[in-house]
Amino acid sequence: MTGRSDFRNLTADLTPERRARVEARKAELRAAMPLHELRKARAMTQKAIGEALNVNQPAVAKLERRADMYVSNLRAYIEAMGGTLNIVAEFPQGTVTITNFADGSSPTAAD
Repeated sequence: MTGRSDFRNLTADLTPERRARVEARKAELRAAMPLHELRKARAMTQKAIGEALNVNQPAVAKLERRADMYVSNLRAYIEAMGGTLNIVAEFPQGTVTITNFADGSSPTAAD
């Protein structure tokens, strides 16, 4: 015996409740992930992202490691993968989409 099993065989005996918990956890993990994992999940390379952003691969690697960055850089990165960036604030009363980041323009001084 090699100690290896087909994954379908390992999960075949899961109860419906356990399957539901597994699916919920998978959804949680998909909902929150670092940029490099998101890129991999989209089956893209750092080189491909760099070409879309007109930067080299090491610059993409550096961007993926940053804990703090400009919203415009994050937007460009997400758009290079075919996505759209939305900034949402969450409060106990509900969520609010922050719109002054939506199109990359800076807010005008109205005061």
